[in-house]
Amino acid sequence: MPYQLVFATNNRHKLEEVAAKTGDKFSLLTLSDIGCTDEIEENGSTFNENASIKSNYVFNHYQLDCFGDDSGLEIDALNGEPGIYSARYAGTHGDHDANINKVLDKLKNETNCKARFRTVISLLWKGEEHFFEGTVEGTIRPHRSGAEGFGYDPIFQPDGYDVTFAEMSMEEKNAISHRAIAMEKLLEFLKER
Repeated sequence: MPYQLVFATNNRHKLEEVAAKTGDKFSLLTLSDIGCTDEIEENGSTFNENASIKSNYVFNHYQLDCFGDDSGLEIDALNGEPGIYSARYAGTHGDHDANINKVLDKLKNETNCKARFRTVISLLWKGEEHFFEGTVEGTIRPHRSGAEGFGYDPIFQPDGYDVTFAEMSMEEKNAISHRAIAMEKLLEFLKER
């Protein structure tokens, strides 16, 4: 039986992306799988702090090896916004359309649309915490394009591509995404254990 590892999330989009990376190397469990219905408050001021809050919460309450992540979009012209507030940038957590509208509105007179997606993973493995980071550079498009993915994917065009994340299949996105890069680092770490 594969080793059990808890991913401190109930976000099905994130889970699908991560499960596609881990394959059958682990039995990947979610918060609901371990009976955790608590709302883990992400009140950190950095991606590292928020990722750590999630993994430490699970480890301290359930004594299970686990990892938590925090990720977001950083736009140069907006001084790194929305950053850690990416999921709730327009006020309501998970309102992707409102978040995109706010970004596009703030960028409408900007010529610099450089941005990046950043993910930080905090892994608690046998009581020790390890961090893994992934970033993908790109540009914010002025209009939505594509129907795949989630969040800001319809307006984010990664460098070296002429399509947005939302125009890519999950396999294509998983080959280059910020979360995929961070997960590859985590999996490499675990492979050595």
